[in-house]
Amino acid sequence: MKKKYHKLVFPLLIIVVSLLSIQCSRDVDDRPNIILILADDLGYGDLSCYGQKNFSTPNIDKLAEDGMMFTQHYAGATVCAPSRCVLLTGKHTGHAFTRGNAGDPNGYGQLPIPEKEETFAKYLKSAGYKTGLFGKWGLGNAGTSGDPLKHGFDYFFGYHDQVLAHNSYPEFLMRNNEKVYLNNKVKYLSDTLWHKGLGSYSTRKNDYSNDIIFSELVSFIKENKKNKFFAYFPTTIPHNNDEAETGKRFEVPDDSKYSDKEWDDEDKAYAALVEHLDMYVGKLEEVLKELNLSENTIVIFTSDNGAVSSLNLKNNGKLRGYKRDVYEGGIRIPMIAKWPSKIRAGSTSNHLSAFWDFFPTMCEAVNIKEFPKTDGISFLPELLEKEQQEHQYLYWEFHWWKPARQAIRKGNWKAVKDSPTAKIELYNLLNDISEKNNLANNNLELVEEFEKLFKSARTQSDHFKL
Repeated sequence: MKKKYHKLVFPLLIIVVSLLSIQCSRDVDDRPNIILILADDLGYGDLSCYGQKNFSTPNIDKLAEDGMMFTQHYAGATVCAPSRCVLLTGKHTGHAFTRGNAGDPNGYGQLPIPEKEETFAKYLKSAGYKTGLFGKWGLGNAGTSGDPLKHGFDYFFGYHDQVLAHNSYPEFLMRNNEKVYLNNKVKYLSDTLWHKGLGSYSTRKNDYSNDIIFSELVSFIKENKKNKFFAYFPTTIPHNNDEAETGKRFEVPDDSKYSDKEWDDEDKAYAALVEHLDMYVGKLEEVLKELNLSENTIVIFTSDNGAVSSLNLKNNGKLRGYKRDVYEGGIRIPMIAKWPSKIRAGSTSNHLSAFWDFFPTMCEAVNIKEFPKTDGISFLPELLEKEQQEHQYLYWEFHWWKPARQAIRKGNWKAVKDSPTAKIELYNLLNDISEKNNLANNNLELVEEFEKLFKSARTQSDHFKL
């Protein structure tokens, strides 16, 4: 009897161990972590991998070598606040709540987005992700409906207000809703000016905000290495401080590397500033490697809109226009995505994508099945080199100068309106990336088609009317 018992026990043990192994493998959470790096006013030509020759970005270039580089990716808008609103809510500026850099009519800072507004950060948080925001928010101050803690973020550190964010040596930063004072001496400008007294420059510069914010980002990643996390890093680099003295508007701890260049002081500081951001990317990659998180972390690098262009630096490459334009220089931006276990290294995508695609992409990447309908189309299939759905068209409107400007991209064609009543300008981007040749007079049927799209692509907004 004993021998028969032993003969039965060992096969049973093997079956039990096998079943436990299967159950454990099911319990492993293989969803990716997500790090989204959003530069501020970085142009299409500001990275070495996109053609910059005057300074170098080796760490960001390495992201491209290890991942996928997009050649036809677009910002949500041509300035800060609306672009960030589009990014998070998945609605282009024909439908988004924020369509321009409007101020809060009831206080300071930017127009706050409603608390009921859906963001993909809310859905990641609901799916069990730890969510942190490090840098510039620009969609509502603490305590308003636009407070980031009401929009899916567990933790916030940086600037709520984008005017305060002009100064990289500020009086204070915000940790959630509490001020963290820094060792800088700040001079605020008159409250009779457009910024209501929030514009400033510093006369004593000790604590550099970007370095402090980056350190908080690293701490968040280390603290959540055993959790699934979403880290949003909307840095203020390389945005300038318009309130500072001319020649000192691009604030960086050290620009001596470019002291022998025959450029103006601001170009020297700009180049050093972009390289400072590149240094953060390199350090971030080191942290992920140290924590054994590299393989299953999606790292995406992009910019909120085009650069304020410099003739010396050619920030926007061959593209026409710059920040605040709906020409390509204002809205076409670099985007690089790295996910070692999924994205083929050294790949390039010509897929037409835009900020409103992030909402469905992020949800699909982490297996969230139910989320609101947006204007976006997930570009996850493109990242994985599978069959990718295409946009019928991409739409922008820009409310700064009156009247507002509009643009639509449909296939290789781009239509631009300098005002709602202006005649359409028409460009074929396939052979005219610089938008030099207006072909409207030779393509009247296409112009008529675009006229209809300009009317149907948007809904009316209480705050941003055409």
